Amino acid sequence: MQLALTPEEAAFRDELRTFYTTKIPAEIRERNRLGLPLGKDAIVTAHKILHEHGLAVPNWPVEWGGKDWTPNQHQIWLDEMQLASVPEPLTFNARMVGPVIAEFGSQEVKERFLPPTAALDIWWCQGFSEPEAGSDLASLRTTAIRDGDSYVVNGQKTWTTLGQHADWIFCLVRTDPQAPKKQAGISFLLIDMNTPGITLRPIKLIDGSVEVNEVFFEDVRVPADQLVGEENQGWTYAKFLLGNERTGIAQVARTKVRLAEVKERATASGLIADPLFAARLAEAENDVLALELTQMRVTSDSADGKPSPASSVLKLRGSQLQQIATELLVEVAGADALPYEAGDIASPDWAQHAAPHYLNYRKTSIYGGSNEVQRTIIASTILGL
Repeated sequence: MQLALTPEEAAFRDELRTFYTTKIPAEIRERNRLGLPLGKDAIVTAHKILHEHGLAVPNWPVEWGGKDWTPNQHQIWLDEMQLASVPEPLTFNARMVGPVIAEFGSQEVKERFLPPTAALDIWWCQGFSEPEAGSDLASLRTTAIRDGDSYVVNGQKTWTTLGQHADWIFCLVRTDPQAPKKQAGISFLLIDMNTPGITLRPIKLIDGSVEVNEVFFEDVRVPADQLVGEENQGWTYAKFLLGNERTGIAQVARTKVRLAEVKERATASGLIADPLFAARLAEAENDVLALELTQMRVTSDSADGKPSPASSVLKLRGSQLQQIATELLVEVAGADALPYEAGDIASPDWAQHAAPHYLNYRKTSIYGGSNEVQRTIIASTILGL
């Protein structure tokens, strides 16, 4: 594994750095840097600019808008995007359903869905978790019973992120309730959110935001040609999707940006002079560097395009470091972090958002497969225990 960039890679990095900082509106990047919520319009604007320049879905096959890049180029693309605080292409489209359709979908499904998915003309949301099937995803109970040319879907999904913006939902459904193993009998369906029988109910989070939702299906008729791949093979497709998701979930470069803000704020306030705080910050910076090297190794080992089991290490440690960065910023803010959206209180905006951001980021060790699940994967597939 080569740690230094080649001259060609350095030129590629500089080109992307210039693009990100000149083409994506500064107000969108600044809001993203501060960890403030981005509205739908801002997310769509950034995604479409990337798409227009061929930079939204480079991980897809070339025929569907991807790039014939090396693994290092793909990593540079992501790192520079995060360092510039550019909102990443909508993950449900770019990292989740798009690659699944490209890998397992029929030609008809590919032609119908991949172009609008890449362009964000369709906003997707994820229908995986259920009230009784979170980390134990294979225990899902939502059923899809074949009836002529349709499936009739009944059940409930939960924690559906940004479902309030979505046009379509990709769902894991149980098509064979009698299958001998719970991982069997699961299929991958694409469902229009405007289909009769679908109800969306928002869930208010601890930080005050409405980011996730419950989705209810009551006798929802879904055309059978919206099945991805083969019936009862959805668990295979879900594992493929989650492997891709975990590789990008580490957010190494974005955590670097947040730790840099912590250092800047701590220096301004004088907290950096506290040796205990300074030691914790230095430890976090070193851990991010170590994770970055691990990410480079995983990238190198995944040159064949297949997700690496080591992506679980990235997800585990990456989520922990994201949480540490938000915790350190709350400590820097001190009592100024107590007010929230209190314009009449003399507390800086960044400090007022530090605590909600800290609370929101407790989710990183849960979504995409909880850290407990990641430890089990690491133990079995990497350590051989």
